[in-house]
Amino acid sequence: MRLVATVAGLLDATEGHRLVTAGPVVDEHLPRMQPPRDTHDAIDILAPEPRRQAVIDWDVHHGNGTQQAFWDRDDVLTISIHHDNNYPQDSGGHDERGVDAGFGYNLNIPLPAGSGIGAYRATLQEVVIPALERYRPELIVVACGFDASAMDPLGCMLLNSRSYAQMTQALMKAAERLCAGRLVMIHEGGYSEGYVPFCGHAVIQTLCGSQIAAVDPMNDEIARWGQQSLQDHQSPWIDKAAALVKSIR
Repeated sequence: MRLVATVAGLLDATEGHRLVTAGPVVDEHLPRMQPPRDTHDAIDILAPEPRRQAVIDWDVHHGNGTQQAFWDRDDVLTISIHHDNNYPQDSGGHDERGVDAGFGYNLNIPLPAGSGIGAYRATLQEVVIPALERYRPELIVVACGFDASAMDPLGCMLLNSRSYAQMTQALMKAAERLCAGRLVMIHEGGYSEGYVPFCGHAVIQTLCGSQIAAVDPMNDEIARWGQQSLQDHQSPWIDKAAALVKSIR
């Protein structure tokens, strides 16, 4: 109910951004062909009337439930940034783009294992932000998982908590330009009990513009790891997704 109230409040508000510590809009961890059990709730929450809304899922796993919920609709743009073929397997490829009216409004950005700060920065700059600018949503919702962090036991990515702050800042700026700052962050995955709090605090601190810092002792060390810059083998994955943005209207 907090999610429903938050989204409804932002849609009626002139501006603002919120963090909801609730479960995902729809369950992303579904067998590939099983209809999400809360699809109808998701549609009611995100699209109570014809409005253009964007859902960005940066959890390390493919957001297949959200994809399926809005598969044939063009009033919700769904974007998933995830580790290629991690979970669920055989799901989340570039070629999964929606059907009928929804064709082109489902955008998957699979990334190879070991993608780090540079790869995620390039993904936002070259794919996610341009997609939002073409779509011009009235609300941006982020499925904000923290399992792409370098410390996560179920992920294979290399982000630090500062990366989550930077991605949040980038989406806040996009929301200010496109939809009067309407941005909802929904806390999703993240399985490192010791590191998720630093990532979560980084997002909250950024949203609030707070000066209260939770000093992450691993931030600088992770940033200095090898292959944190955008790698040559990662660029084609991002370029392939960027080429699909032009179909968004």
